[in-house]
Amino acid sequence: MNITIQPSGISGNIVAPASKSSMQRACALALLADGETVILNPGKSNDDLAALEIIQKLGAVVEFDRSSLKVSSQKDSASSAEINCGESGLGIRMFTPIAALSSSQIIITGDGSLLKRPMHFFDEIFPKLGISIESNNGFLPLKMKGPLQPADITVDGSLSSQFLTGLLMAFAKAADKPVTISVSNLKSKPYIDLTLQMMKHFGYEVLHENYERFIIKPQPKKIATIVYTVEGDWSGAAFLLVAGAIAGGITVTGLDVFSTQADKAILKALMDCGANISIEEKKISINSILGEGGKPFHFNATDCPDLFPPLVAVAAFCKGTTVIEGVSRLSHKESNRALTLQEEFGKMGITIKLQDDLMMIEGGGLINGAKVHSHHDHRIAMACSVAALAANGETTIEDAEAINKSYPGFYQDLKLMGASVSLPTN
Repeated sequence: MNITIQPSGISGNIVAPASKSSMQRACALALLADGETVILNPGKSNDDLAALEIIQKLGAVVEFDRSSLKVSSQKDSASSAEINCGESGLGIRMFTPIAALSSSQIIITGDGSLLKRPMHFFDEIFPKLGISIESNNGFLPLKMKGPLQPADITVDGSLSSQFLTGLLMAFAKAADKPVTISVSNLKSKPYIDLTLQMMKHFGYEVLHENYERFIIKPQPKKIATIVYTVEGDWSGAAFLLVAGAIAGGITVTGLDVFSTQADKAILKALMDCGANISIEEKKISINSILGEGGKPFHFNATDCPDLFPPLVAVAAFCKGTTVIEGVSRLSHKESNRALTLQEEFGKMGITIKLQDDLMMIEGGGLINGAKVHSHHDHRIAMACSVAALAANGETTIEDAEAINKSYPGFYQDLKLMGASVSLPTN
């Protein structure tokens, strides 16, 4: 699908989409819960739908309602020998240890870019937990047979915190005595905060010592229905806020300003670049920086690498060189985002330089409308789209349906705010 965006101002109120980080974790914890879980404000992205399919294949019964889901868990009752995680990196890393709680042989696979993401973590760790595993030289598919036996282990957290999230949940479910996971070089600590916060809501007790040792205590038996409300998504909302900074003002609602989500850090970057932001408990208002020109800024995105695309979009309109740290976190995403951002924003006249772990964006010049490509990466499609709002001329985004992975309503929301977006009619 190709979409075309004309330069246009935006205004009005918009509700942030549901967080897929929160939604997928809720699905996993509902699968592990004893009894029923009601999930309010459920997400509808492709990654969310993949998570729902996974828990059903692992034995959960899911009942759909217009504004909620009811999940009934069944112990060790996997109904399928093969689990497809779609293109969800969180899904494959979190659900693989959970699926390994089963004594059945299970094959884990995925689609698209997930087939190129390294999974050697499981080859190294699973044999220490009583799980037999065969991989495709460290890539998908994975063939494994449990059940997982919790044990004191040490893991490397440098590739992704998502592996740790899956282990914490699986250990908490299976442990019959306290067990410890020691972690070196842990990245994206705020996402672990989200995991621990949600596990506590579901009745688990996990302590940590400076994010280096995690002590998982046996779960108390709980039968009562658990109700969980999925948060608004700071990752998706970052593009709305950047759109407001580039072409607004707008007001975004549905976000928790006290959230542990890492991408809440977008607020600091926008304040640093000179955007006029009003932050209240239930709404965030932002006005355009273009009248006076945005200020270049320095931002460390090591713990929030998903912010690189929206940060590049806003940096393009800041007069000077913006520096973003954390480039090493970008190679194992839906695309190699450092190179993809460099290529696609280059088509719009923006020079991006890469040096070691730094990305330098030379902004403040003329941003040209152009034909760009998403590389089947949802965040690249959205970053190019918001930059297009204030470009000089028309912009066409090819393979724009990539947004369905995280924010299916993104282009409709831009239109609701007054953007000139040409969508296919079929």
